Amino acid sequence: MTGKQIIQSAAIFGALAVGIGAFGAHGLKAILEEAGRIETFETAVKYHFYHSLGLFLVGILALVKPEWKGYSFAAISMIVGILIFSGSLYFLSLTGITWLGAITPLGGVAFILGWLRIFWTAAKN
Repeated sequence: MTGKQIIQSAAIFGALAVGIGAFGAHGLKAILEEAGRIETFETAVKYHFYHSLGLFLVGILALVKPEWKGYSFAAISMIVGILIFSGSLYFLSLTGITWLGAITPLGGVAFILGWLRIFWTAAKN
């Protein structure tokens, strides 16, 4: 992924985080309260938004330091993390299907790999 593509992805994921968060707070509030999943949904939104910002910063770094290789892996890891970590928590919050909690840590591992790749990329340059 190029820096521009990473920034564009970050913008889409950031917009989705805001939209999903607002919809959860207003349109889904009663459903989430009844299921006792407000906190789970809020965790999904927080990690979604934090990693959208992280993705944005990776895009900026890729534009500023294009000779540093590794940002594409970091970006893809964060995207996978958002999809698996936050996605599974969103789905769990709305459906009550608890086995989804078993895949949530895979998204967390993807987040960790993305951050570690940023560290590695900076360290080797």
